[in-house]
Amino acid sequence: MELNDLARRSGEWLRGSGPEADIVISSRIRLARNLADYPFITQASEQDRTQIEDILRERILGIEASGEMLYVDVEELEGVDRQFLVERHLISREHAESQGARSVAIDCGERFSLMVNEEDHLRVQVIASGFDLGSVWQQVNRLDDLIEEKVTYAFHDRLGYLTACPTNVGTGMRVSVMLHLPALVITRQIEKVFRSLQKISLAVRGLYGEGSQAMGDFYQISNQITLGRSEQDLIQQIGDIVPVIIDYERQARDFLIKESHENLHDRVSRAYGILRTAQTISSEETMHLLSSVRMGVNLGLIPDLGIPAINQLFIHTQPAHLQKLSGVELDTADRNIERARYLRRHLNKENGGGPAEKN
Repeated sequence: MELNDLARRSGEWLRGSGPEADIVISSRIRLARNLADYPFITQASEQDRTQIEDILRERILGIEASGEMLYVDVEELEGVDRQFLVERHLISREHAESQGARSVAIDCGERFSLMVNEEDHLRVQVIASGFDLGSVWQQVNRLDDLIEEKVTYAFHDRLGYLTACPTNVGTGMRVSVMLHLPALVITRQIEKVFRSLQKISLAVRGLYGEGSQAMGDFYQISNQITLGRSEQDLIQQIGDIVPVIIDYERQARDFLIKESHENLHDRVSRAYGILRTAQTISSEETMHLLSSVRMGVNLGLIPDLGIPAINQLFIHTQPAHLQKLSGVELDTADRNIERARYLRRHLNKENGGGPAEKN
């Protein structure tokens, strides 16, 4: 498997087949770990970083993970390839924009990625379609155990796993769920929901995590603090609150169907029409319109289009994906033209089919 192979297909988490997948795009758990014998990345020398990368590369490639694995030297990648991995949620923006020895291991189904020399020496991430924190925890815990058999992590008997950021000390765990909440945005209830989440120490972030803006009405809900909390406590906290948010979104959608059906149908139809006919379109507008179309598909207003197709379009119309798929670097104006061409080609297929899966 090569990096270019990823551009022509979708990861498992985009298939829209998991529990509550009409609202929950994905469930993700990330673990932050550091090697005991080396300083944190902010204090590490270039020699330290290189040695850390060498050690973890050998250990990661030696674990018995399921399926094929791609190991990528992020430092050697072109800018568009780094951005491609960010858009794919396989590395963070910080990992892409950093300097020095760093890498990522990715399994062929994109169920997990292992970032080396990000903020911590190792970030272990598992992601799955829909609301499925239980299976995600089983997978990430297994990966962590396999690696810990081969290295010694920085660990304190009282504090737990030691991490570069104090808020991650303890379990080193970040539990997050990505939700699509267009009806709460339309009915102007979203800020009330966010204020309630902040009161119970949960973070709300945009599509690409910390520091990113909400695009296409996507929001990531995650824990903020790990110290003094067990892994099960953190999973339960998110596991208890997400169904409440799902219920609020469903109620808002029901309200729009019953009380504002014509306006809702018009909103969805206009969005679908623009996406199918536009000659040039920005990434931001595409996300906004696809959000309305995705809600319309889930509400039965667009019967000939599937959620996996829409999920794929959200990712494949991002700037780096467009350039990878077209095989050439494009400036903003050319990307907008290529994006419109891509949307027309995939939304106007016979029989209403969306983007075909290419595996």
